[in-house]
Amino acid sequence: MEEELLVQTFKVQGRDKLGRKLLRIVGKLFPAKIGEQAVKRYLEGRIFPELGSKPFCVVYFHTDVRRSENFPGISTIRFIYEAIPAAIRDNLEAVYFVHPGLCSRLFLAAFGRLLFSSELYGKVRYVSRVEYLWKRMRRGEMEVPAFVQEHDVELEDRPLMDYGLERDRHCSSLHDAPAMDVSARSMYSLRCIS
Repeated sequence: MEEELLVQTFKVQGRDKLGRKLLRIVGKLFPAKIGEQAVKRYLEGRIFPELGSKPFCVVYFHTDVRRSENFPGISTIRFIYEAIPAAIRDNLEAVYFVHPGLCSRLFLAAFGRLLFSSELYGKVRYVSRVEYLWKRMRRGEMEVPAFVQEHDVELEDRPLMDYGLERDRHCSSLHDAPAMDVSARSMYSLRCIS
């Protein structure tokens, strides 16, 4: 089961306009509860050999990533990054971060250099719409999931979603939610602050 999810999540697919291979990562398909070692084994066995020793780029689709469903956590992402052999890491030319949310932009701006090398942080390129990818990549070289394309259409109709000024369809039920989490765990952590 884990292997099937990883096959859908990570694919070496196509080339950019400069002829570099593309590693496509679909964040929505990444299982939140997965062992770091399983991901490492999959990358070492399937992805790294395909990338070889030539320059490549990563296209990461952040569309519909939800913390509880498909976000493995910062420690897992850092583990994966550190598991990449130096020779392959040196060949990484750019990371295209498609559909970044406001929270992910702010988080990376605040902590990106601390969690990852400044070299990697400098390679991150935010891409708010799929159409902007085609300036750097050939159309049809890489499969773009249907839900990513649908989100792009929604962004065209509601441009303030790009900046976090308007809620997306997944947050519409939060309008009546309390402004503060009053669970026991939350209250305990607030007591520690004061």
